[in-house]
Amino acid sequence: MRELPTRLRYLCGLMSFLFLFAASSPAQQSSSSTAPVRLTLADAIQRARHNSVVYQAALTDAGLAQEDKKQAVTALLPSVNYNNSVTSTQGNGTPGQVKFIANNAIHEYISQGNVHESLDLAGIAGARKASANASVAKARAEIASRGLIVTVVQSYYAVAAAKNKVEAAKKAADEGDRFLKLTGELERGGEVAHSDVIKAELQANDRKRQLQEANLAFLNARLDLAVLVFPNFNDNYELAEDLHAAIELPTSAEVESRAARDNPDIKAALETVHAADHGVSAARAGYLPSLGFDYFYGIDAPRFATRTNGLSNLGSSAVATLNIPVWNWGATQSRVKQAQLQRDQAKRELSLTQKKLLASLKSLYAEAQTAADELTSLQRSADLGAESLRLITLRYKNGESTVLEVVDAQNTATATDSAYQDGAVRYRVALANLQTLTGALTTP
Repeated sequence: MRELPTRLRYLCGLMSFLFLFAASSPAQQSSSSTAPVRLTLADAIQRARHNSVVYQAALTDAGLAQEDKKQAVTALLPSVNYNNSVTSTQGNGTPGQVKFIANNAIHEYISQGNVHESLDLAGIAGARKASANASVAKARAEIASRGLIVTVVQSYYAVAAAKNKVEAAKKAADEGDRFLKLTGELERGGEVAHSDVIKAELQANDRKRQLQEANLAFLNARLDLAVLVFPNFNDNYELAEDLHAAIELPTSAEVESRAARDNPDIKAALETVHAADHGVSAARAGYLPSLGFDYFYGIDAPRFATRTNGLSNLGSSAVATLNIPVWNWGATQSRVKQAQLQRDQAKRELSLTQKKLLASLKSLYAEAQTAADELTSLQRSADLGAESLRLITLRYKNGESTVLEVVDAQNTATATDSAYQDGAVRYRVALANLQTLTGALTTP
């Protein structure tokens, strides 16, 4: 019984060792030891396209629509089949004669090729409609791609901004510690009151908490981007693009020209109208005759052989069929009405898409222009905030300013730098939103 505590301690120690060993798995050890992936914005977009379920679903729809187009076109071409069958029929007691007049012999063997062609205006209109639907699906895949780009750009530069905020928060925390040390030295020299030390300590504690929050925000931003771009979880990467690299905003005329030529929403709406037009044509083709042609060559004989009694069993036949619609209780008229309703709705949606494009073009360009103009001012404010903090701290050392002025300068420097980082991200996202209209991604 006395050995029980010793054994318990041994088991607890062993379990702790196993837990720590499991926590540091080989995958984690290898990920931490390998060099980080250098991730450019273009690389992140390409990786996200492979990993995005929504974008891949749009590509799948486009692929299905393309195959529908192929099937509709091939339906207009002649088809060739090789038919083989044998028919066994009850006889009537007389050799070679059958009870059923529809059959030619007691044993009838059919082995022949068949060339079939059907000429139908509905099929032609259906092929054109399928082609337009394939173009619609392709345009929608492009819409999904451009929407994904905005998401990647926002997440990518959010990581860059969060990293800069961590550096700024660390600098502010160090500045808070230095100021706390300075107030302590001045208090011991009898130059300031103890209240200055208390205020400096409160400010230093705030800066440390802000640094912790900045680190947490940076971690979450990195994890969000990792989930977006990597097929397997991997947070061992570094960004290759600079958030503050200079990028010029395209002119308004250039953006309008690109939007008119390359906007996928307009393309999708236009192709939808074309598909609806062909749908009306296909429905109206129900009023017209259709022509079918079949050519057969091979064996249709009481024996499965090329010759019987010295005569050749190989032969051919041709059948031409003209189907003339007469009466179907208004079904064709109903289909025409239905197709016309779809066409009218497609035209209304096209008009709405065009108006939305004009409004979005003006709004998004104004957003990008405002962000670009404010970015210069935000950068200047950040520089002035840092310089103001330096000067006021020097004045405090010389007894020319109060602790409240120093604290206010510290808060101003931190706020202006954070606003500068957010302004840079806003400008990048505004450019990406313009790309959804123009199709041209602006990169450094």
